[in-house]
Amino acid sequence: MKLSKGKAALTLLALLGGVYWAVTHLNSNWGRVVGEPVDAFNGVAVYYNGGVQNVEGRNLTPDGYNLGLRYQCVEFVKRYYYQRFGHKMPVDKGHAQDFFLSRLDNGALNPERGLLQYRNGGGDAPREEDLIVFAPWVFNRYGHVAIVSRIGPDFIEIVQQNPGPFGDARERLPLLMEQGAPRVDHTRVLGWLRRAPETSAPADEA
Repeated sequence: MKLSKGKAALTLLALLGGVYWAVTHLNSNWGRVVGEPVDAFNGVAVYYNGGVQNVEGRNLTPDGYNLGLRYQCVEFVKRYYYQRFGHKMPVDKGHAQDFFLSRLDNGALNPERGLLQYRNGGGDAPREEDLIVFAPWVFNRYGHVAIVSRIGPDFIEIVQQNPGPFGDARERLPLLMEQGAPRVDHTRVLGWLRRAPETSAPADEA
């Protein structure tokens, strides 16, 4: 018996939804195991997560500070700032896209993260160890965050957790100069966050 157009459309939507769930939640890279270290930057490990929406429980510090959901991108950047600098964000929850507050002026303090915020193309170049924020896209509606690991003459390198089953922990993005202002040439880069100068030394050097 033939399906009606309405039932056929619903069946197709259900099928597509199932495929989307599988792609974003399951580990399709059989060469890696969820939770295995794949990189490290300044002694802070980067772990493999499989599907971009996979979650392996919440990671809390011994004193109860929320680092995020293992092994999401947010968990890595918060763990990096905590282990490297002893930095705790005033708001310890939120998706990656929530790290960038569009209402703030360039260079203003982001009160939710306790970091200075710079807009991509706003006149300030990213620096090593800045926290860089990406807008959502079709396979990740929550956005993405990473750490700037290197600055080149015409590129930046980022180190990231949870780039997808076949993504790389390190990625280079072009850095352009437009009318004297640096801009990361990536359509989803919103900007970057940075610790204030008076707290720029690592905690073990204070």
